[in-house]
Amino acid sequence: MVELWNNYLWPLIWIVILIVVIVVPLLVAVAYLTYAERKVIGAMHLRKGPNVVGPFGLLQPFADGLKLFLKETVIPTGANRGVFIAAPMVTFFLALVAWAVIPFGEGMVLANINVGIMYLFAISSLGVYGILMAGWASNSRYAFLGALRSAAQMVSYEVAMGFIIITVLLCVGSLNLTDIVMAQKTVWFVIPLLPMAVLFFISTLAETNRHPFDLPEAEAELVAGYNVEYSAMTFAMFFLGEYANMILMAGMTVILFFGGWLPPIDIAPFNWIPDPVWFALKISAVLFVFIWVRAAFPRYRYDQLMRLGWKVFLPISLAAVVVVAGVLVAFDLTPVVK
Repeated sequence: MVELWNNYLWPLIWIVILIVVIVVPLLVAVAYLTYAERKVIGAMHLRKGPNVVGPFGLLQPFADGLKLFLKETVIPTGANRGVFIAAPMVTFFLALVAWAVIPFGEGMVLANINVGIMYLFAISSLGVYGILMAGWASNSRYAFLGALRSAAQMVSYEVAMGFIIITVLLCVGSLNLTDIVMAQKTVWFVIPLLPMAVLFFISTLAETNRHPFDLPEAEAELVAGYNVEYSAMTFAMFFLGEYANMILMAGMTVILFFGGWLPPIDIAPFNWIPDPVWFALKISAVLFVFIWVRAAFPRYRYDQLMRLGWKVFLPISLAAVVVVAGVLVAFDLTPVVK
């Protein structure tokens, strides 16, 4: 019995505890990201934003969640019930499982696998399935058009994202996310790879269907797109999945280009601040730019979106791989992690 506890039960319980420690703060962060977005955009529009529920409107996310929880889940008559309900679950689940390989600090990661970046890329590629399932199962032309748009958009920008990630991997020599962060102790990759950092950030906007690339949810022509038939908790799961993906993409941007949990200068008092706090502060800064872009830029036309992905980002990112590899070979610059 003692052997069973030590070898099987306790490791399983410990993993569950770690998962809860990661997921619960993430869900709270998602809730307050919606609050922060409404407050920041309100300030940019010269209005107050949420300010009634609780002091400074701080309880507004919980009021919204309670409202959605108590509403009736309406399933359209012609919808495929099983796929219709499974679609938001798939989106929400994929948004959470990606965090298994994200390092919050040195040694602070649930699964420190050697192919962490490939795991993240695979999970982000699967995200389109939940949206396609929702568009098809809704039996609505608007939802289906939104799903097709999203599929084409995510596939288009994932290609460029892959090449941009390769430029970072060439400099590091490892697919491990912790190694990628530790390779930036001397200089963050945003400095030598600034154009790639900008392209990566714009690609994350397209990957998460955010302004100015929110064509799959275009209210003007598609009436909210693939989630138009969703209500109550099924809609809430799509909503939570989208914002969790925003935080995930911000985390990937920080890990690849902004030194992860590393402080900007390794001197006091910067190095007294805990690693997860630095990581959270950097993610918050990237998320602020997400919100800022939404308030500042108009939506692209769909042909402009596709042209940007295939005729601009893809050639530039592919050329960057050749240039970075050429520089590393020409100057005999070995990767940081051998």
